[in-house]
Amino acid sequence: MFERKHEKIAPVSVFAKRMAGSVALAGILGSIALSIGIAGYHWIAGFGWVDSILEASMILGGMGPANQLATTGAKLFASGYALFSGLVFIALMGIVLGPLVHRMLHKFHMDEEDMEK
Repeated sequence: MFERKHEKIAPVSVFAKRMAGSVALAGILGSIALSIGIAGYHWIAGFGWVDSILEASMILGGMGPANQLATTGAKLFASGYALFSGLVFIALMGIVLGPLVHRMLHKFHMDEEDMEK
């Protein structure tokens, strides 16, 4: 997907396409993760749709719970969703920052004669 060390650095247009693809993929995966939380809070915790969106968004964003959970099942779901959300956040940051970090490291490791070409 990315150029190798001995290859020239990709043009800005290629880099922009990579970044757009990474952001789009992260958006899709984030939406799926949010949908899982919304559904769980609605059907397991018994929240209304708006409260489910609020709760899932707060947990996925790392802000913490917004409403009190009444049942054991809801508390177990919230615990699992919080752990899942932490991993999703790390994965999304890796997906979004991957092309940027690769480009920086590629420039850093280029030989001086390669930069003149």
